[in-house]
Amino acid sequence: MGAAARLAALGLELPQVALPLAAYVPAVRSGAYVYTSGQLPFVAGALPATGKVGDGDGLVSPQDAADCARICALNALAAVAAVVAADGGPHGADALDRIVHVTKVVGFVASDPTFTGQPAVVNGASLLLHEVLGEAGVHARSAVGVAVLPMDSPVEVEIVVELG
Repeated sequence: MGAAARLAALGLELPQVALPLAAYVPAVRSGAYVYTSGQLPFVAGALPATGKVGDGDGLVSPQDAADCARICALNALAAVAAVVAADGGPHGADALDRIVHVTKVVGFVASDPTFTGQPAVVNGASLLLHEVLGEAGVHARSAVGVAVLPMDSPVEVEIVVELG
């Protein structure tokens, strides 16, 4: 089953690539690799949650943050698909079938000072990549707690993929 069929089975579709917030591009290809910029969990141009991740009043729950990480990964896949299409490859979700391996995922979690569950939050991204890409979605990863992210996003994710 290809990536497009897996996305459809999950009830998902690739979103429009989010516009950069500053002087960079969403993704760039170097040889067989595509590197994405950090992707925020934009849905239709808005963040579904803002603030620090943790347990307690006024904080984004770890589960909501994991859901945001999932959205970040979907946005990263859209950026990869756009690079593949721009290079003359297939368009849309069919472009994801060019991915032979997700080599690295880095997830940043805007964390309350007492929060130490960053790996579980970034699992939202990791699990989506595996669901959509199968074994090609298994990757090395870092999950990093930070003080604040752009636009007060709770999560940001970047990926590196190898194309075939």
